[in-house]
Amino acid sequence: MTANREPIVHRIVIKIGSSTLTTSDGKVDTNYIEDLAQQVRNLRERGSEVLIVSSAAIVAGLEALNLPPARPKSIPLLQAAAAVGQIELMKAYYRAFSLHDIQIGQVLLTRNDTSSRNSYLHARDTLEELLELGIVPLINENDTVAVDEIRFGDNDRLAAQVAILVKADLVILLSDIEGLYTADPRIDEDAQLLQSIGSFTEEIVSSAGDVGSDRGSGGMVTKIEAARMLMAAGIPMVICEGHKSNVICEVACGKQIGTRFASESGKGQASARKLWMALSGTVRGSVSIDDGAVRALRENGGSLLPVGVVGLKGRFKKGNAVDIRTVGGFLIGRGLSNYSSEELRLAAGRKSNDLRTDAHTAHLANTEVIHRDQMVIF
Repeated sequence: MTANREPIVHRIVIKIGSSTLTTSDGKVDTNYIEDLAQQVRNLRERGSEVLIVSSAAIVAGLEALNLPPARPKSIPLLQAAAAVGQIELMKAYYRAFSLHDIQIGQVLLTRNDTSSRNSYLHARDTLEELLELGIVPLINENDTVAVDEIRFGDNDRLAAQVAILVKADLVILLSDIEGLYTADPRIDEDAQLLQSIGSFTEEIVSSAGDVGSDRGSGGMVTKIEAARMLMAAGIPMVICEGHKSNVICEVACGKQIGTRFASESGKGQASARKLWMALSGTVRGSVSIDDGAVRALRENGGSLLPVGVVGLKGRFKKGNAVDIRTVGGFLIGRGLSNYSSEELRLAAGRKSNDLRTDAHTAHLANTEVIHRDQMVIF
């Protein structure tokens, strides 16, 4: 890879999972980080801007504290390990990237930083300024104070959020598996790699399987979640095996490696503000809708009305994010509810005229469950 070849993707978000960034005995793989730094240098020499979303802070902390590498179940211990591990991880990145005269800047985010519009914009401005200064942002969740965010897989979603935040051109998820298969290749020798996905089906989603290794926190399920978000934004995403030689540069050059997710239309169907509203907050529940409502949302771009709702799960308030699912449970979208769960249980399946004549629901008669401007369809 040389500096005089044609420019490639302009802005790239690279996410590295814990299982990729650590050795089999649960230690941070400094050789891997050194190779990563070399690939990032090659990308920058060809005009690309790079942001890195890095896992393994907890792993690094457990190593520094001489604790077993298996992920602890205690939240305080996870947070303590993260506090120590962030320093150790940054030291490893600093040493490797300094060899290539690349400056890095640490950015720690929690979900609150994206769920608040004001904080969201400040985070965006910070990342943009780092890139303008020629600095590689090294991003992780602030696991020392976050609780919900320590749950499995949030760095996959974080990478997607960061990419949407900075309007990236490509997201690369480096994993310990080659991509998305028709079944789990670790237990099914007939599993086939899916090279390209332009839309989601129930079969594709069901092939994602369960959570991955005990060193990492994610699995294919959370990568599918990230892909949904990015396809709605029109940003391609590639899942690939992170230890392949020069894999980041090869993917950035357009070589077919792993599984590529890209909208069939080649562009997103949602504005940045709509994506922020629907995707940045914690999902508090879900609504199941009938086939007619599915068609109205997918084909006509309509709002979700109470008459199309056949069921709901969870407890949520007005303004909370909820998943939109088919009767069979297939996820088709997400949006901000104009109803609390209690109100929706009263209104579900009923027409406006019916709601209007009921004293308990009259105030809901002209209110969409989710307005089309506050909804993203996957």
